[in-house]
Amino acid sequence: MKPLPITPEILNVARRVVWFNTPEEELADPVHFLAHVMTFGTPEDLKALQGIVGNDEFCEVLEHAPPGVFDVRSWAYWNLKCGRQPIPPLPIRTRLLDLT
Repeated sequence: MKPLPITPEILNVARRVVWFNTPEEELADPVHFLAHVMTFGTPEDLKALQGIVGNDEFCEVLEHAPPGVFDVRSWAYWNLKCGRQPIPPLPIRTRLLDLT
């Protein structure tokens, strides 16, 4: 996916939906950022991305979705919006973190 432009509107969305990274860090990974917008974004957040991000980019995010970001409802909604039927299973983590 191509990088997203860094505009004041997109920085505000990044600050709101991905509170654990700086907006600049988050925008460096557009798939991760957009997955968070697709799950936690408001209609205003989506409006801020209008004209910059389209349906093709949202569908691409689903193809490369990071595990653990989407909830069941958002996953179902965006897959239906992108015409992906039957809806594939949610992405899952394949290994546990070693905390020792």
